[in-house]
Amino acid sequence: MVSVPGNRLIDPTSAAFLLAENRNMPMHVGGLQLFEPPADAGPGYVRTMFESMRDTERIAPLFLKHPHRSVRTGGTLVWRDDEQFDIEHHVRHSALPQPGRVRELLELVGRLHSTRLAWERPLWEMHMIEGLADGRVAMYTKLHHSLVDGISAMRLMASTLSSDPDRRRMPAPFAEGAARKRRADKEREQEGAESLPAAAVDAATTAARTLADLPGDTLRTALSISADAAGMPMALVKTLRKGLKNETSAVSLAAPRTIFNQSITGARRFAAQDWPIERIRGVGKASGTTINDVVLAMCSGAMRTYLTELDALPEQSMVSMVPVGLKARQTSAAAANPGDGGNAIGSVMVRLATDKADPADRLRTIAASMKDGKEALSSMTPAQIVAMSAIGMAPSIVVPMLKMQGIVRPPYNLIISNVPGPRVPHYWNGAQLVGTYPVSIPINGMALNITCTSYAGNMGFGLTGCRRTVPHLQRLLTFLDDELAALEKAAGVS
Repeated sequence: MVSVPGNRLIDPTSAAFLLAENRNMPMHVGGLQLFEPPADAGPGYVRTMFESMRDTERIAPLFLKHPHRSVRTGGTLVWRDDEQFDIEHHVRHSALPQPGRVRELLELVGRLHSTRLAWERPLWEMHMIEGLADGRVAMYTKLHHSLVDGISAMRLMASTLSSDPDRRRMPAPFAEGAARKRRADKEREQEGAESLPAAAVDAATTAARTLADLPGDTLRTALSISADAAGMPMALVKTLRKGLKNETSAVSLAAPRTIFNQSITGARRFAAQDWPIERIRGVGKASGTTINDVVLAMCSGAMRTYLTELDALPEQSMVSMVPVGLKARQTSAAAANPGDGGNAIGSVMVRLATDKADPADRLRTIAASMKDGKEALSSMTPAQIVAMSAIGMAPSIVVPMLKMQGIVRPPYNLIISNVPGPRVPHYWNGAQLVGTYPVSIPINGMALNITCTSYAGNMGFGLTGCRRTVPHLQRLLTFLDDELAALEKAAGVS
C-alpha cells in the first residue's frame, strides 16, 4: 500500500464489515432510548437538548473518520479524517406525526435503520425525536459495525449518562472526552447496585460484544481465532454428532427451514417493549430455571404462535444461537498466565421446543438444552470454546456468501441475546432514561434478530427484522406478553 499522510489502515475485521455490506444488508447497529423530561422542562426542552449536542465543539476521533480507498491507497481500505465534517448531517431533530404513539416511533426507527451510512462521511447518525403524546423524548442512534459492535455502541451511549438526576451540562456521546466521564461516574453508580464479581461482569459484556450482533461478531470471532488444538478432535467429533441429532451443541446441522431463513431486502421493521424483571424472575424461581431460560421460553412461545398464524410452523423444533459467558477449564499455560483468565465466551445452539404445545414443557426443554450446552463448553479451554463457537457460526456466513439460502438447511433459525445493563436509573441533563432497546442486524438467511437488555428493573426486548420477510413483526410483542402470562400460570405464579 502506498503511504498517504493522514490515512490509517483499516483492520481486516472492520474491513470485512464494510465489504460485506450491500443495499439489502446494511451493516450498522443501533439503539433506541426513551427519556422522561425533568419536571422543570419547558416547551423548548427538546430543541435545547438538540442544540446542545449540535453545538459540540470538539468531536472524538472515532466520530470523525470515514472509510476510503483509491489508487493512492493501492486499493486498500483506510480510515481518513473528514475534513469537511458537518455535524448537522449527523445530529438531527425529528418529530413524530400525530397521534404520536409508540407505533409511529417504532415505524420511524424501522425506516431510519433501513438506510445505509455513506462512506464519504463518518459512519454514524443521532436522531432526537419529539412528538410522543405522553411527552417522552426518544433518541435513536446508529453506528457502523466497522466502528463498534452493537453492545459497545450501547455502552458508548451509556457512558455519558449519570445516576445523579441533578447533574447538568453533560457532554454529548460523541464529544471528545465524554468516554472518560464513565470512570468518574462508575464508583457513584455502584451504590445501590447489586455487586457481581468483576470476572462475571466482564464475561457477560464480552459475550454481548462478541456475539450479539451477528454477522459482524461472528467474523470477529472467526478472524481472531487461534485455537488450542489440544483436545479438539474428540470435542469436535462429539459436537458434530450432537449437532446431527439436533441436540444441544455448539454446532447445529439440523435446524428446520422457516420463513426467517431466506434472502432479505434492505427495508426493516422494529418492535420494542419491556417487561418487569420480577415477573420473569418469579417464573424462574417457581420452575427452577434462570431468567435467561424464561426469556428464551417467551421467545419460543411467541415464535410458535406467530408461525402458526402464518401456517408456517415447522414440525421440528426451531434452533436459536444464544451467546453465553462461561468459567472455562484452564490449560496449564493459562494457569501460568493469570492475565489470560479462566472466563470464555461461547455460543450454544438451543432447541426452542417450538414443537411442544405446553409452555411448561417448552421451558423445561430449553432449560435442559442450555444446561447441557453450558456444561459441554465448560469442559473446554477458552481457546477451544472460541474455536468450537466459530465452527458453529461459520455456516451462517458461508451460506449467504454462496447464495445458498433455501438450498441447504440453515445452521440455526434466529439469534436471541440477553445482555445485562444498569440496575439503577440513569439521567442525561436531568432527563431520566426510562427505556433502552437494541436495534440489531438481520442478514441474508437470518431475517430476525432478538436482543434483550436489562435496565432498572425491566427487560427490554428489541426485535429487528426484514420488513418483507418477517410480516406483522409488531404482533410478536403481543405474543411475548401472552407467553409470559402462560408461563406464570404454568409455574403457579400469581
